[in-house]
Amino acid sequence: MRIRFVLPGLGLCLALSLCHNLALAYREYFTPEQRTQLEHIQTILVHVLALTDQGEAQGTALADAVAQRLGEVGYATVRDPATPHDVVFRVKCEQRKTWEGTTATGGDADLPDAPARLWKGPACQLTYVLGGMKIKWQKEVRTEFEDAVAAAQAAQAGDAGVYAMTQLQKALEKYEFPLLLAAEWGHVDRLLKILDSPDTSQARKIKIMSLLGDMQADEALPKLKDALKDRDLSKQALVAMGNLGKDGIPLLVDLMNSSPQPEIQAAAAKGLGQIGGIAGDASVVLPLLAKLQDSKTDWAVLTEVAWALGKIPDKRSIQPLYDLDKKLQAIRDPDNVTLKKLKEAVFWAIKQCDTWDQYS
Repeated sequence: MRIRFVLPGLGLCLALSLCHNLALAYREYFTPEQRTQLEHIQTILVHVLALTDQGEAQGTALADAVAQRLGEVGYATVRDPATPHDVVFRVKCEQRKTWEGTTATGGDADLPDAPARLWKGPACQLTYVLGGMKIKWQKEVRTEFEDAVAAAQAAQAGDAGVYAMTQLQKALEKYEFPLLLAAEWGHVDRLLKILDSPDTSQARKIKIMSLLGDMQADEALPKLKDALKDRDLSKQALVAMGNLGKDGIPLLVDLMNSSPQPEIQAAAAKGLGQIGGIAGDASVVLPLLAKLQDSKTDWAVLTEVAWALGKIPDKRSIQPLYDLDKKLQAIRDPDNVTLKKLKEAVFWAIKQCDTWDQYS
């Protein structure tokens, strides 16, 4: 007897769809005029405010660090408000962060670098102003310590406020806010230029590819294809390609079926699930089902295939998923983590596909 899962599966499908729509809506709050302004940003007015327990402190070193980082992405910076500029980038650094009320949830608010309501230690708030309007983009950089006085004493650093600002400067020198701004403003060309540079670290390239995928920047596809040649970058490139759209499907299918590396096969399957889920493209279902039913497929790869099929609810997936689930339930190996993850993925995919079949 077939068991049908009703509301939970449907609810999760709707939630996933809503999350994606919210991501798109986040870009839509800009007016056409603002979007045009964003496209042409070249010169940034850097405004830095440094506050310690003793009052306002010298923020020149912080401003220099911010300007240097923005220059890495090709932006020009100015400090004088009277000098022509396209946007204002504000950095407010405090020895003791002041509470600014509860933070909204969803979107950027749930990211690790979003403002933390409970953090009371040294922090820098990063925001920008476009055409006199403060935009709903806010990041926060924090020190590793919350008590600046105790940290300064432990480091024998003297003034706690100066020590806090110095450590925040070091944090700004590492944090990839210039890449986040370029992505926020839709400057794909700047990100691609850094991605293509031989001086760019692997970690930074991975970050850029992730951003390009989130931006759904189709023009990034050739660079992402090139990145597949690099073993250290190939997995992230495949995941990013999963956000770009239908043009990446043939390559992802080919890699899922022909790559000798299971991790690449798994990443390709994940990318196909992203494309199918975001674009509602059911053409990826049959290749995924063929991989699901291939007895030679690695369990880790099968796990990503199952997750991918769950993102594209299709009645053709129901019976193959049930068949696989039956085989998996017959395997008793409670200590096998890979098997456990596969069973969870198949169970979830069945809920999505069977529920969708009932209500579509």
